[in-house]
Amino acid sequence: MTTHDAPSLASTIVSGILGRCPACGSGKMFSGYLTLAPRCKMCGLDYSFADSGDGPAVFVILVTGFIVVGAALYVEMVYSPPYWLHAALWGPLAILLPLLLLRSFKGVLIALQYKNKAQEGRLASE
Repeated sequence: MTTHDAPSLASTIVSGILGRCPACGSGKMFSGYLTLAPRCKMCGLDYSFADSGDGPAVFVILVTGFIVVGAALYVEMVYSPPYWLHAALWGPLAILLPLLLLRSFKGVLIALQYKNKAQEGRLASE
């Protein structure tokens, strides 16, 4: 196991968005679309520490809801289009936007876990 210097917050976020290793910034974090690789092929960082859980999905739902509902309300107030047009506009956006955002949000949360050395919660008596 190798030791790595802690990267800056900006480089951590950029590495997460791009799906790169949070330690070296050049290796791939994912082996599939959302499947985490076992380790970085460049620096050997073991990704077993990473557990993003439902965090990325929650943030993606909130961001997508804000964008889609806000845009739909704006369009309704300004243009008052028929309901079928709303469905045609916002339905696909509500499906595509989470698919585009989920990988980046998951990468950022895993990179932040690495930067902050996040671990599973423990009691003081342990």
